[in-house]
Amino acid sequence: MVTEPDRTTPQEPQPLQPTPSVFNRFSSYIGVLGQPVTVPFRALPGNARGAIWVAIAALFFTVMVALIKSIGDTIPVVQVLLFRQIVMTCTVMPILVSGFPDILKTRHLGLHLTRVVLALIAMTCGFTAVVHLPLAEATALGFAKSLFVTIFAMVVLSEVAGPRRWFAVLIGFAGVLVMVQPGPDGLNFYSVLAVVAAAAAAAVMVIIRKVSQFDRSVTILSYQAILVGFLMVPPAIYFWVTPSLHEWFVMGAIGLFSVCGQLSNIQGFKEGEASAVAPMDYIRLVFATLIGFLIFAEIPDLETTIGAVIIIATSLYTVRAEKRAATTKKQASKPPQ
Repeated sequence: MVTEPDRTTPQEPQPLQPTPSVFNRFSSYIGVLGQPVTVPFRALPGNARGAIWVAIAALFFTVMVALIKSIGDTIPVVQVLLFRQIVMTCTVMPILVSGFPDILKTRHLGLHLTRVVLALIAMTCGFTAVVHLPLAEATALGFAKSLFVTIFAMVVLSEVAGPRRWFAVLIGFAGVLVMVQPGPDGLNFYSVLAVVAAAAAAAVMVIIRKVSQFDRSVTILSYQAILVGFLMVPPAIYFWVTPSLHEWFVMGAIGLFSVCGQLSNIQGFKEGEASAVAPMDYIRLVFATLIGFLIFAEIPDLETTIGAVIIIATSLYTVRAEKRAATTKKQASKPPQ
C-alpha cells in the first residue's frame, strides 16, 4: 500500500541512513579513540558539530578521489568503481539480508532504475574527469551540481524558481564556461565529462527527492547497492587489468574512505540542520587544491580560480534561496492563531 505523498516542498535530500548497528559501531569506535576530544566536542552547538563532521567527510571524499586519480592511468575507472561498490555494499549487507525481499517492494521501479543509471553515468564520467584533469578543477566543476538541481527540480518536481535564482544559475554557468574554456579548438573533453557528471548527479538528487515521497530510504539504498554493482560487472570484466599488490591496496583504501566519508556525512546531517552544514562541503575545493599541489604538483590557473569562485558563490546563494523559500512556505501553511 502506498501512502499519500507529502505535498510540501521537498527539501534537500538527506544522506541515506545505514543500519543502526553499523553506524553505532562507527561512532563508538571514533568516540573511544578520541575520548579527550569528544567531551568538549559534544558541548558545541549542533550546527557546529554537524559542520565539523561534514568537513571531515569532505576530507575523506577528497582523499578517495585523489587515490582514484593516482591509479587511474593504469587501472580502468570502471574496475575501480566495481571494487569500491563491493566494499560499500558489504557495509550495508546487514540491511539487505535482514529485509530481503520486502525492502525491494516498490511501485516506482522505473524511477529507481533511472536513478541507478544516472548514478553510473555520474560516477564514471566524474572519476574519468578526475583522472585527466587537475584535482581542484575537477572538484570545482562538480559543484555545478547545485545549478542543475534548480533546473531539474522545476521540470520533475514543479518547483518554482524566482528571477533571482535564475540569475544566479546563469551566472553560475558562466563560471562553468570560464573553467571549460570553449575556444576555436573546441571544448576540453574531460571538462565536459565533469559537467555531465554534475548534471547526472543533480538528476539523481532530484529523483531521490521524488521517490522518497513514496518509498523508504532503505528501499532506495538497496536498489543503489545491488544494481550499481551488477551493472558495473560487465564493463569491469571487459576492461579488466590485473592490479599489482600496491593497486589492490589502493583500491581497498578507496572503498574504506568512501564508507568513512558517507558515515561522516550522515553524522553531520544528523547533528545539524541541512541548510547550515551543507555549505561546508565546499571545503573540498581547499582540500583538493592542497592535495593536488602536494601530491600531483598541480597549481590552479587563473581561469580555474575565477570559475570556482563564481560557481561556489552562486551555489551558496541557491542553497540560501531554497532555505528562505521553504521557511516562507512552512509559515504560510501554518493555520492562523
